[in-house]
Amino acid sequence: MQPQIGALTTERPVSEKADRLHRAVQPLLKFFFESAWSEHFGRPDICDFTIGNPHDAPMTDLIAILKRWTPPQDKYWYAYKMNEEYARQAVAASLRSSHGLPYQPEDVFLTNGSIAALAVLFGAIVNPGDEVIFITPPWLLYEAMILDAGGLPVRVGMDKETFDLDMAGICSAITAKTRAVIINSPHNPTGKIYPENTLRELAKMLEEASILNGRTIYIISDEAYRRIIFDGRKYVSPSLFYRNTFLIYTYGKVLLAPGQRIGYAALHPDMASSDILREVIQTIQMVNGWCFPNALMQRALADLEGISVDIGHLQEKRNRLVESLRQQGYQACLPEGTFYVMVRSPWGNDEAFVDLLNSYNIFCIPGSLMDFPGFFRLSITASDEMLDRAIPKFAAALKQARSR
Repeated sequence: MQPQIGALTTERPVSEKADRLHRAVQPLLKFFFESAWSEHFGRPDICDFTIGNPHDAPMTDLIAILKRWTPPQDKYWYAYKMNEEYARQAVAASLRSSHGLPYQPEDVFLTNGSIAALAVLFGAIVNPGDEVIFITPPWLLYEAMILDAGGLPVRVGMDKETFDLDMAGICSAITAKTRAVIINSPHNPTGKIYPENTLRELAKMLEEASILNGRTIYIISDEAYRRIIFDGRKYVSPSLFYRNTFLIYTYGKVLLAPGQRIGYAALHPDMASSDILREVIQTIQMVNGWCFPNALMQRALADLEGISVDIGHLQEKRNRLVESLRQQGYQACLPEGTFYVMVRSPWGNDEAFVDLLNSYNIFCIPGSLMDFPGFFRLSITASDEMLDRAIPKFAAALKQARSR
């Protein structure tokens, strides 16, 4: 007998993997689509400190560069693009200058942002059941992306006093199944830049563990904010001390244009088995949804390498915000880099205090959403005008919180 059309079925229309991923990102989805911030997003009267979105006009240099490269110069100007040689050369030259390592164009794989770079690398090196260590509080999608690749996410908390890596914790987390350790410096959300001695110690630990396990443990160095550095500090990459390091980067931060998706993954010039990895990575880029930047962004990349958001102005906003909050009685951390300031909530329930801030038209991310309970995160990409309006409101919210 043929089943009736439209008959009820108990079959789920989504895969078990999709269910698992959905559960992993459910709190994030709820915040982005069901929170008070999502209801008020874009209103001119709110003070939006939530994510690293621009709240001023785009840089004039950015607009000029995109205009310069928009008119086609041949019939293939907007044709399919992969890892185009001219863009790879621009990145390799930049990395040779910034990192002092002999990166070559063939080491560079251009992606539509660092999120795509992560997905491509996980697809290339992670087998089902492999463990990937990441530091908490983490960037919001590490866990879900590891799960998506079939890996097992392994959380290691940071040193809560210094915000530095907990080396003993990482050592304890390494097993025979460990495939990679993700290092995010400057760290989102704390703004910590991991020092050279810490990275040297990590390199030594992973070299010894790789030998003991009989398989390479990679570092994936998430350097999204490496050009957003304050107080004349110097950024140090783990790639300087560990040859089995993948470097990932996005231009969305330094250009303050996260909607223009371009970034890359780069293999260390001395990485083991690099020939095989180069072949595999490009394959993964193709089958994982064509993870290449669009034609215009690749054409413009050499010029984009030379411009940056005003770091001095970001530092001024950081200083003003932190100093004002501290004077009011908040415990605000002073980040060494990134767009973010972490502030201790005056209530143990950070989500409840963020709700109170919402009532003053101040919107930010509760620390609990980032595995950092008891804090909230503020983005200094907020405009000066937003700061003007928000600073007295922070004071009023704290006064109300203490009166309860």
